[in-house]
Amino acid sequence: MTLYFEEEGEGRLPLECESFARQIIEDTLNYIGCPYEAEVSLLLTTNEQIHEMNREFRGIDRPTDVLSFPMVQYPVPGEFAFLEETQDCFHPESGELLLGDIVISKEKVLEQAAAYGHSVRREYAFLIIHSVLHLIGYDHMEDEERQIMEAKQREILEHLQIMR
Repeated sequence: MTLYFEEEGEGRLPLECESFARQIIEDTLNYIGCPYEAEVSLLLTTNEQIHEMNREFRGIDRPTDVLSFPMVQYPVPGEFAFLEETQDCFHPESGELLLGDIVISKEKVLEQAAAYGHSVRREYAFLIIHSVLHLIGYDHMEDEERQIMEAKQREILEHLQIMR
């Protein structure tokens, strides 16, 4: 797996962000049954920067915890068979599946970990899992979709033994 990792702004999370993110992304994709090696970009940023991105890309004028920018639209979440029909979603040199980009607010990780009474490690893992599920077609706009996505998030966190 290729992970393009970048961190901007002041402050750091109290964990090894890049290696832990790589582990969580790989474990999530393995759990889901992704049959391909994948490429993901992850940016850790500030509330100010994610606020600007949220306003620009989603029309929502406030900071958020995580943004996901999938490269492929999945007709069925987490089902990869349709990808064999096109090569557009694979890196031409590495052959890796181009999943997309994840942007996480470091400040929101810290705030939400404190608010929910769990570790920064757990919150960071949760946001990465949440975003990876978005990158492979899961969503939570409709109630049924939300229930499916939330159940999948819980399953993966339990499988990885990352508890509250």
